[in-house]
Amino acid sequence: MAPSAIGIAVPFIYLIASALVALASLSISAAPLTFDQAKTELRRQVFHDQNTAGDLYCGCNWQWQGRSGGRMDLAACGYKIRAQEVRAERLEWEHVMPAWAFGHQRQCWQQGGRKHCIRTDPVFRAMEADMHNLWPTVGEVNADRSNYNFGQLTSTPYRYGACTSRVDFKQRVAEPRNEAKGTVARIQFYMHDRYGLSMSRQQQQLLMAWYGKYPVSESERVRDQRIARVMGHSNPYVTGERTWSIGKRPSGEGLKELEKRTEIVLAPSSHAAVQGKIIGNRNSKVFHLPQGCPSYNQVAERNRVMFDTAAQAQAGGYRQAGNCR
Repeated sequence: MAPSAIGIAVPFIYLIASALVALASLSISAAPLTFDQAKTELRRQVFHDQNTAGDLYCGCNWQWQGRSGGRMDLAACGYKIRAQEVRAERLEWEHVMPAWAFGHQRQCWQQGGRKHCIRTDPVFRAMEADMHNLWPTVGEVNADRSNYNFGQLTSTPYRYGACTSRVDFKQRVAEPRNEAKGTVARIQFYMHDRYGLSMSRQQQQLLMAWYGKYPVSESERVRDQRIARVMGHSNPYVTGERTWSIGKRPSGEGLKELEKRTEIVLAPSSHAAVQGKIIGNRNSKVFHLPQGCPSYNQVAERNRVMFDTAAQAQAGGYRQAGNCR
């Protein structure tokens, strides 16, 4: 080859190699766009070699099936089926912060629930696909936990054999096993902080106690590092970059990034949720909490009165909406 040809070929090869590296880096940090994609990536890049390390709520192992499914080994972990045999035997991906908890603050949820949000709201889809919020679990426990808040259930009996997670259907409260409590707290802090969601003082106090008592394990660190390579960021409550304090104002940085990336303009009702405000209706004298109240986003803009606390609303002559959970 002539010297001039070599001089052209070497830079050309270098440019191709650089482009391939750039494309590889881009693909590594490309966050999933849907819940289904998130499950597939979690199996492929995060939990592929962790199926003998135990699920979140019961510590049961599983055998992989399909792209992201699995069959739980219930006998080996001493799990006793409570009522739903089919769901108990399969792996399901648990949203530690339930889709209902972040979804009902979106206007799309009020217009048609989860399916409508998936079809119409890219912000909801991004939140639903956030891998930091997803863990493999026994399907029956995932179903029983539903969208309940976490709490301490000292008098509630164990219903799943050797599995020490508990659910109280009357109180609508779930208590994860001790091994999961710190993990659950760090995920809840992350979701509330990143997506500008409010949290009751009682829930903050409980999760802070779990956060302090159950520190980050090595397996949790590995999970976070693997997810960060896909999502492009870690959970700062796992890495130790952030801590939670009572009354902490969420950064909402995830929403800001989504707005910038997708040129989404959030509705005024969503901004109210980001700020954690309580919405009162000046006509009915009823107030709605940003979490647990289905009609939170349904109050007409012209009738809205904002409060920082429920006590402030009550002092102003307002009462809590009867459909709040």
